[in-house]
Amino acid sequence: MEIAILGGGHGCHAAAADLSEQGHQVRFWRRDRAALWALREAKGILLKDAAGDRRVSLHRICEDIGDAVRGAELIVLPTPATAQRDIAISAAPYLADGQVVFLAPGTFGSYLMSRWVAETGSRAQVAWAETGTLPYLARLHGAHEVNVTVRAVRLPTSVFPFAEAARALAVIRKAFPSVHGCGNALSGALMNAGPIIHPPLVVMNAAPLQHHARWDIHSEGTQPAVRAVTDRLDAERIAIREALGYPAPHYPLADHYSSDRWMYGDAHRKLQKSGDWREHINLTTHRYVTEDVELGLSLLASVARWARVDAPVSHGLLAIAGGWLGRDLRVGARSFEALGLADCSQEALAKLLEEGAQS
Repeated sequence: MEIAILGGGHGCHAAAADLSEQGHQVRFWRRDRAALWALREAKGILLKDAAGDRRVSLHRICEDIGDAVRGAELIVLPTPATAQRDIAISAAPYLADGQVVFLAPGTFGSYLMSRWVAETGSRAQVAWAETGTLPYLARLHGAHEVNVTVRAVRLPTSVFPFAEAARALAVIRKAFPSVHGCGNALSGALMNAGPIIHPPLVVMNAAPLQHHARWDIHSEGTQPAVRAVTDRLDAERIAIREALGYPAPHYPLADHYSSDRWMYGDAHRKLQKSGDWREHINLTTHRYVTEDVELGLSLLASVARWARVDAPVSHGLLAIAGGWLGRDLRVGARSFEALGLADCSQEALAKLLEEGAQS
């Protein structure tokens, strides 16, 4: 299958190498042209995992996003939500009817990217999908070297518009067989693990994160008090899903720590053992803050308000992070208030998510 990978981070390199090794024709694009030239000179990506180390060549390394997007059956964005608007606008002129865009994860980006593309004047009928986590627990070990600790074994995935779900999921499964449907775009956004696992870790580890040059929030930072807050935050997420009528499985995050039933299977100990998450986390610029707190948790809290579900932990974590950032995160860029959805009825929103904005 012809697949475009858009972006240059950990997940993008993991996806490009993994899908190329599976035999797909991967076109790899990122904004940093110098990094692309260096990748071309390196003749591919060094993929490291439990099977060993090997160099994987890519079908095409693209300096122009149009070269990557044109003709691709599947477009994969394992990129932060903060990059989605720029990518949507850049890719819009080259999108075509029938293509599937897969956000891993999305933070309600499936709905928003469709809207941003339409605002450019594009009328391409594209299916936008988003899942609950990256398909890989991965970290770059060098400019062209990625270590994959774990691959996801379950990827709950939503589609916007939901009417396109069956077709879109069939396309995505050609590359990611662990994908299964989980409903409309809001259901998919409420599967996102990032706004559940990362806000308690960065808020409750704020002092050691600022004191130490490198700190592993998944080892030293995951103590019983943090886990207790995480469980209560996740209980709020599940209560919102249930209030909106979304069925199980909800993938409670507790399973990530104690069983093999979660999206990555039994992965937490492997994550800790790898040492790849002993890193510097800047409390104003790291994606755990800019994506998972400012966008993801703000979205979650706003949906709680909209659905009239009590969510004190969500709002408390936002208030504390907003304290050091100096702004009210309850009205973040992806809150329902900012998106103009706060006054929408559940029935009207369900219709919008089913049919799409242009139907």
